[in-house]
Amino acid sequence: MQHGSSVTIGLSGKEIYQRIHNNITQVVKGQSVAIRSLLAAFASGGHVLLDDYPGTGKTTLAKALARSIDAKFKRIQFTPDLLPSDILGISIFDQNDRSFRFHEGPIFANIVLVDEINRASPRTQSALLEAMAESQVSIDGQIKKLKDLFFTIATQNPVGSHGTYPLPEAQMDRFSLKFSLGYISKEEEVNILSSQMGEHPIDSIKPCVSLQDAIALKGETAKIRVGEDMKRYVIEIINSTRSAPGVQLGASPRGSLALMKIAQALALFDGSDFVAPEHIQELAISAIAHRLVLEPQARFGGITSEGVVEEILQSIPVPA
Repeated sequence: MQHGSSVTIGLSGKEIYQRIHNNITQVVKGQSVAIRSLLAAFASGGHVLLDDYPGTGKTTLAKALARSIDAKFKRIQFTPDLLPSDILGISIFDQNDRSFRFHEGPIFANIVLVDEINRASPRTQSALLEAMAESQVSIDGQIKKLKDLFFTIATQNPVGSHGTYPLPEAQMDRFSLKFSLGYISKEEEVNILSSQMGEHPIDSIKPCVSLQDAIALKGETAKIRVGEDMKRYVIEIINSTRSAPGVQLGASPRGSLALMKIAQALALFDGSDFVAPEHIQELAISAIAHRLVLEPQARFGGITSEGVVEEILQSIPVPA
């Protein structure tokens, strides 16, 4: 895969999105909604947590995105014995010039797939905190900047909790969205079988835009106008999670920012230059629910974080 290709002249933000979306759908079948969600987090400068069963296409989705934008891709398999240095990198003494040389870890890529993030210890999980929040890492007393475009896609399996370490609230709060791909229809699964009779479709996918186009997409997203009424609507939704029955810990201000930026991305995808209520509502559950901590009795009573957010959306008046 060739890197460093020039920006495609004259493409709008919506056109860049459509090219990437259509390119990924050639490989990831029946997941148009999930692809739109992934690209919303990507365009807004956030990160994604995919909570889904094995074999649903999470790795393929990440690879397809990287290849579509001609990006440097790295995959990290999280295991109990993984160390922070395995992610960030390490300084090794060079006998020739009698000095230490830093060898970059896989975090120094454009798109990083963190597979089964909850399989590693909390110490190793925490190595991602600074990278995801500030696009930099601190190593040997020095701050090292990550790529201009840095996007984390983490995965975890919702079943089989043996040998896992649940993500702490601070880590969950770093993800703009948490969602699942889910199973596809029988017809689409037949198409997958047919498409993989020979080689895997991911092997033939080509870049449809340049890396600079992808960076430009993020810039265009930030330009989408958010009216004062829309900002208040976002704050009303987030603030309501902090006083909702059964909620021990509501969403943070980082959640407000994530929801607003996600809405900007969705508006751009739809060809609008301003955010409307439907853009805020579309991925509100995926942007907020994972940030909530429920009281034990509420969980035992069948209350879910997704249900709490859904009730809030139904109860708050929508701006005209």
